[in-house]
Amino acid sequence: MESYEHREPWNKGKLVGQKAPLKPKDIWAIRIHLQNAHHVRDLAMFNLAIDSKLRGCDLVALRVRDVTHGNQVLSRTAVVQKKTQRPVQFELTEPTRTTVANWLEKAKLKPEDFLFPSRLHDSPHVSTRQYARIVEQWVTAAGLDPSAYGTHSMRRTKVTLIYKRTKNLRAVQLLLGHSKLESTVRYLGIEVDDALEISEQIEI
Repeated sequence: MESYEHREPWNKGKLVGQKAPLKPKDIWAIRIHLQNAHHVRDLAMFNLAIDSKLRGCDLVALRVRDVTHGNQVLSRTAVVQKKTQRPVQFELTEPTRTTVANWLEKAKLKPEDFLFPSRLHDSPHVSTRQYARIVEQWVTAAGLDPSAYGTHSMRRTKVTLIYKRTKNLRAVQLLLGHSKLESTVRYLGIEVDDALEISEQIEI
């Protein structure tokens, strides 16, 4: 009979259920794929998902007026999160503003319209379920394992990079709209590895 002593648990060091953030090369792979396929809506949706760091339910519920003023796409805006009822601010980088403007022009949307209207009659905007399927298509197109990524990958991507570069948890907390810092720590899945890494750098 085989001994189990040397076996590592499959979830050792992993955050079970957490979806991985995208790496910069994956982001570019998806962008290039969507550009080459002329998927104007999806490119706007992808860029906005990365920049806004919103939950899927908040992203699909965005209206045109949330991200525009007159015929200009805003460089910063704020929306109230459905889950917490707290406002959260986010930036729209120049590439995102361009792709959103292209989409608005193509779809002929008015300020009160949903930014990503549904093609189905029974839903006014893309549903979170449809969004999850769209994300799966993006991830697959980039040659990634769709079971490892999901809508939360979009939310986590930019904050993970920000945290790696700055180690500024408070900034990440504000960007994600978390009320407690512990939620942000858990969300990034950084506790043990990072605590050790920081500790290793301190010589006494």
